[in-house]
Amino acid sequence: MNDQQLLRYSRHILLDEIDIEGQEKLLAGHALIIGAGGLGSPAALYLASAGVGTLTLVDNDTVDLTNLQRQILHTTSRVGQNKVDSGKEALAQINPDVRVIALNERVEGARLSELVAQASVVLDCSDNFATRHAVNRACVAHRVPLVSGAAIRFDGQISVFDSRTDTPCYSCLFPEDQQFDEINCGTMGVFAPLVGIIGSMQAAEALRLIAGIGESLAGRLLLLDARSMDWSSIKVARNPGCAVCGKAH
Repeated sequence: MNDQQLLRYSRHILLDEIDIEGQEKLLAGHALIIGAGGLGSPAALYLASAGVGTLTLVDNDTVDLTNLQRQILHTTSRVGQNKVDSGKEALAQINPDVRVIALNERVEGARLSELVAQASVVLDCSDNFATRHAVNRACVAHRVPLVSGAAIRFDGQISVFDSRTDTPCYSCLFPEDQQFDEINCGTMGVFAPLVGIIGSMQAAEALRLIAGIGESLAGRLLLLDARSMDWSSIKVARNPGCAVCGKAH
C-alpha cells in the first residue's frame, strides 16, 4: 500500500482483526455483484469505500424515477442511464482506485459461470428466484462463497452459502422444484431503509469473507421485520439430497 492508501484505509488498519494484512486481502479481492438496485447500491458503495480491489457490477436495467426512493447508487440526473454505468460513476467518485467492471447484461449459463469463477465472493442482490438459483448453482460449482439478500415490503433476509464448508446452499433452503410466490417491489412496495440495512450487511459479510475474519452467516438465516425492528436467526442444515449440492452431485 502507498501512503494515500494507508491514510484512506487507516480506520480499518487500526482494527486488530483487519490490520494491514486484512486490508491487503481486500485490495486484492474481487466481488461480483448481481444487481445494481436497492440491495446492490449500499453493498457496492461499502465494498468500494472499503477498498475491495475489483467490483464487477451486473445489471441490464436503466435508472427509473421510481428507483430513487431506495437505490442510493443513482441520482435524479442519471434517470434513463444504464444502472451499471450510473453505479460505476458513483463508485469512482467514492474511490477512484477501485476497478469497476460494469456489465449491462443479464448473465446466465456459461457467461455467469465464467464471472463467478473469477470472483472472491458473489453478492446476490437480484430480485427473482430464477437468477438466485442460477447464481447459487454457479457458486456451488466453483466453490465461491455467496452472500444472498432479499427485501420486500418491511421484510428482509440475509444469509451466506459457502460450498467450501459443510453448510447448506441456497437450494437447500429454497428447492428449485418448489413453487414460491414471485413478488416484487413494483407491485408490493418496499420500505426504503430496509434495502440499505440488508445491502450493508451483505457488504459486511463479503468483506469478512475476503479478509478471512470472524464467523460468517453460513448455516444461519437472519430475518428482519422492519415494522418492529425484530431480528430472528434460524439455523439451517445442509440437505444431503439437494439437487445442487447434495452428495450425489
